[in-house]
Amino acid sequence: IFLSFLISFIFFPVISVGNCCPLFSCRPLERSSEDVDIIFTRLKEVKAFEKFHPNLLQQICLCGYYENLEKGITLFRQGDIGTNWYAVLTGSLDVKVSDTSNHQDAVTICTLGIGTAFGESILDNTPRHATIVTREYSELLRIEQKDFKALWEKYRQYMSGLLTPPYGVMETGSNNDSKYEETPLIEPHIPHRPTKTITQVPSEKILRAGKILRNAILSRAPHMIRDRKYHLKTYRQCCVGTELVDWMMQQSPCVHSRSQAVGMWQVLLEEGVLNHVDQEHYFQDKYLFYRFLDDEREDAPLPTEEEKKECDEELQDTMLFLSQIGPDAHMRMILRKPPGQRTIDDSEIIYEELLHIKALSHLSTTVKRELAGVLIFESHPKAGTVLFNQGEEGTSWYIILKGSVNVVIYGKGVVCTLHEGDDFGKLALVNDAPRAASIVLHKEDFNRILRDVEANTVRLKEHDQDVLVLEKIPAGNRVSNQGNSQPQHKYIVMSGTPEKILEHFLETMRLEATLNEATDSALNDFIMMHCVFMPNSQLCPALMAQYPSPSQGTEQEKMDYALNNKRRVIRLVLQWAALYGDLLQEDEAALAFLEEFYVSVSDDTRMIAALKEQLPELEKIVKQHKVLLQLFNTSDDRAQKRQPIRGSDEVLFKVYCIDQTYTTIRVPVSSSVKEVISAVADKLGSGEGLIIVKMSSGGEKVVLKPHDVSVFTTLSVNGRLFACPRDQFDSLAPLPEQEGPSTGTVGTFELMSSKDLAHQMTIYDWELFNCVHELELIYHTFGRHNFKKTTANLDLFLRRFNEIQFWVVTEICLCSQLSKRVQLLKKYIKIAAHCKEYKNLNSFFAIIMGLSNVAVSRLSLTWEVSLSYNPDPSRNHRAYRLTVAKLDPPIIPFMPLLIKDMTFTHEGNKTLTDNLVNFEKMRMIANTVRTVKFCRSQSFNPDAALTNKNHQDVRSYVRQLNVIDNQRTLSQMSHRLEPRRA
Repeated sequence: IFLSFLISFIFFPVISVGNCCPLFSCRPLERSSEDVDIIFTRLKEVKAFEKFHPNLLQQICLCGYYENLEKGITLFRQGDIGTNWYAVLTGSLDVKVSDTSNHQDAVTICTLGIGTAFGESILDNTPRHATIVTREYSELLRIEQKDFKALWEKYRQYMSGLLTPPYGVMETGSNNDSKYEETPLIEPHIPHRPTKTITQVPSEKILRAGKILRNAILSRAPHMIRDRKYHLKTYRQCCVGTELVDWMMQQSPCVHSRSQAVGMWQVLLEEGVLNHVDQEHYFQDKYLFYRFLDDEREDAPLPTEEEKKECDEELQDTMLFLSQIGPDAHMRMILRKPPGQRTIDDSEIIYEELLHIKALSHLSTTVKRELAGVLIFESHPKAGTVLFNQGEEGTSWYIILKGSVNVVIYGKGVVCTLHEGDDFGKLALVNDAPRAASIVLHKEDFNRILRDVEANTVRLKEHDQDVLVLEKIPAGNRVSNQGNSQPQHKYIVMSGTPEKILEHFLETMRLEATLNEATDSALNDFIMMHCVFMPNSQLCPALMAQYPSPSQGTEQEKMDYALNNKRRVIRLVLQWAALYGDLLQEDEAALAFLEEFYVSVSDDTRMIAALKEQLPELEKIVKQHKVLLQLFNTSDDRAQKRQPIRGSDEVLFKVYCIDQTYTTIRVPVSSSVKEVISAVADKLGSGEGLIIVKMSSGGEKVVLKPHDVSVFTTLSVNGRLFACPRDQFDSLAPLPEQEGPSTGTVGTFELMSSKDLAHQMTIYDWELFNCVHELELIYHTFGRHNFKKTTANLDLFLRRFNEIQFWVVTEICLCSQLSKRVQLLKKYIKIAAHCKEYKNLNSFFAIIMGLSNVAVSRLSLTWEVSLSYNPDPSRNHRAYRLTVAKLDPPIIPFMPLLIKDMTFTHEGNKTLTDNLVNFEKMRMIANTVRTVKFCRSQSFNPDAALTNKNHQDVRSYVRQLNVIDNQRTLSQMSHRLEPRRA
C-alpha cells in the first residue's frame, strides 16, 4: 500500500544516465531485450520521457543512439536540413537565431536544459529554424530520421501531445508575417485571473478518490453530511471545512498536520469533485460549507453494502494517493491568493519551493524570500494559448512549474521547447503546450526587489576593491522605551574575503550567549563551511592573529576591548573544536594550534582574571583529543559499538590482477590511488605502468586518477579493485564471485517476522548513519580529493541504500514459484511500512525503489496476483520534505535526496563571485547539512520488547545481505520468470 509514496528524479549512486552509454554504443540490432530493459530503466527517469507511453519509450530504447559532445560544439546550423531528433540527457545547449545568413550575427534566445527534446522538423524535411551549440559538456539521445518517422507513423496518438507544433496539437501557422498577425495561432492573450480548476474535467482517479471519501464519511460519520442553515439560508447536504480536516487526520497515519489535510481536500476542490457552496477557489480549515459532487443531485444515493466494503479496502490507498499530490495542490492554492492575503506560513511554503527551482538557484536568499511574497499562479489548461507576442514589451517573468512551453519565431516556426524549471521573459513568441501551469512574476515587482536589495547592500572596500558585502534584512520587531514597536534590522554576509568574513563574525558575536544555547546560525555556517574557502592551515593562523596581545597600561577601555576580543576568539575556537570532534585527530596543524592557543590563554589568565571561566572548557578540549588519539593508537576494537571510520585507520584490502589472483595490501583508508599503486608494487615486485581500475559486476571499468582518495569505500556493492598495466586494460573481466548468489534465501526469509526484519535493519542503519560526520557531506559535494579527506562513513551508508534496493530485486528474481513471489512482494511492502513506522526513511525508499526496478515492475503476472496496480514512481519531493518536517528525531533520512539537494545548490551557484567567497551558497549548503544534525539530535533507543528477544539470526541476516547488482543479469532472470508477452 505504500507504493504510491514513490519518487523519481533523485540522484542514486547506482542509477545514472551515463550508465546507458555502453548500451547505446552498440548498434540497435545488436541489443537484447535485457539491454532494452536497462536503457528503459534509465530513460524513464529523464524529464523528456516521463510522459511518454511505455510502448513508445520501449521503441525509443530499441533505436536510439548515445552521443556526447564537449562544450562549444555546433550540433547543427540554422538552415540545415535535419537528419536526427535529439533529447538532452545531461548538460545544456544554446539556441541561436540569425535574421541574416551570417551565423556570426546569431543571438542566443534561450538555453535547452536536461529533459528538452528538439528536432521534429525532420518529419517534413524543413530547414532547421535555429543553430544549436553546446553550452557545456552534454549527453544526448539521438534518433535517426527514418526511425523517428516510423515511430511517428506508429505512435502518432501518443506523440502528438508531446512534440512541439506544427506536428503536435497546434495548427501550423503561416510563414507570412502579416497574415500571421491577422490570424492568431489559437486565441489572444488571456489576462491573469484566478482559476478554479487545473483540468476542465475531473480525472478518473480523483473522481474515485472523492467517491471513496464520501462513502467513508457516510459509513463512519454520517452526521457530517447534512442540511445546514446559516443566516436564514439552508445549504443542502454539506460538510464543514474544519470537520473535514478533523476527520481526515483521524483516518490515516500518513496525515501529519492540518495544513497537509487542507492540501488533500484542495485536490478534490480543484477538480470539482468537492465544491464550496459559494464557489470559493480554495479550501479553508474554517466553518465554511463544502459539498461533494454526488450530493449536488437531489436524489444523491447512499453507499450500498458492496460500496462500503470497497471503501474500507481502498480508503488507506486513497489517503496515500491524496497525500502524495496534496502538497502541489496546496502550493497552487497559496499562489492563487492575492499576495496581500498570504500568511507568513504561506510565504514560507513558497520560499521552500523556490529553493528547488533551477532558474532561481543563483539568486540570494533575500531575493527568494521577497519573490515568495509577489509570485502569482497562472494556469493555462488549453493548448496553444499565446502568452505574449513577438515585439510586445515584456511585462512578466515566467517560471514553468508544470508542463512545457513552445518558442516560436515568425517565419521560422517552433525553435525550441522549454520544460519544468525553465524560465523565460525575453523570448519572441511563446505558446503554451498541454496542461501547462506557470508561476508568473510581474516585471515591476522583480525590478523593485532588485532595487530594494541593492539599496540595502553595504560594501566594504579596501584599495577600491570589495572585501565584504553585507545585506540589511529585518530581524523582527522590538519595543522601544516609549512602548512603540520599531523595526529591528541586522546585516548578513553575502560575500567577502575569508579574512574579512572571519573578522565580521568575531566582531558581531554575542558574548552573553552560552556555548550550549542556540547561537547565531550564520556563525555556525561559517564554522561548518570554512573548509571550502579557508582550510585549517589558513584559519588557525588567522585566529591566532585575531587573538590580541594583552593591552599595556591601565586604561579601562583598552582592557575591555582586549578582553572582549579574546573571549570572542575563544568562543569561536570552542565551537570549531566541538564541530570537528574526532576529525581534529587527523590534522596535526589543528592539534598544534590548539596546544599553542591553550598556552596563550593560560598565560593571559594571569593578567586577565575574567578569562579563567573559559579556560577549563578549552583545557578539556585539548586533553580530550590527546586521550582519544592514544586510545585510537592502542586499540581498534569495534565489536561492542560501531565506531566511525577515520582516514588514518588502516585497512586490509584485496587488489586483483588480470589473471584474477590477488594481493592483499595494508594501507590507511584515506590513501590516494598513487599510494595504493605503491603498496601493490611493493607486493608484486614491480609497479611500472600500473593503473588501478574499479570494476563492477556488469563489467563497467573505470580507471581511477592518481589523486583519487579513499577508493575502497566507493566501490559498488559487488565491485572490486584491479591493478594491471595500461595496455592490458581491455583484457580485464569481472570475477565469478562478483556475480552474486545463484539461489535465494526465501526459505529462511519467510520464517522471519516483517517487524523483526525492519527493526534490525533500522538498528544497523542507525549505526551506519550515526557514524557519518556532517563534514563528510561537504567533502562529498565539493570533491573529497580537494580536501584529501575520506568520506568512508557516508560511502558505506549510501552503499547500504543500494544493497537493500538490490536485495529486494535479487530475492524476487531468484524465486521461481509464482505463489512465493507474491508472498515476497507482500512481505517487502510490510517491511517498508514498518521501516516508515520506525522513521527509517532510507530503507523505506530503498525497498520502494527495489520494487520499482524494471526487473520487478515488469513481472505483471506477479503484480496482478498480489496487488491491483504496479509501482509507479512519481515526483514526490515536497511530500517527503513535509513528512520529515513533521517527524520528531531520531530519524534516518533519505540520504540520496540530501545529497541531491547539496549537489543542486553546489552546481547552480558559484563558490566565488568577483573573487569573493559566495557566502550565500555556503549558507544554503549548511542549511541542508543541518538536517542531518536535526535527525540525530535525539539518540535512537531500540524497541526493548523486540531487542530482548533472541533475534541474533535476524540481526546476522540483515547485516550480511548477498545480492546481485548487475542489472543485465537481473533483467535476464526476470524474463526467464515471465517471458515477454506477444
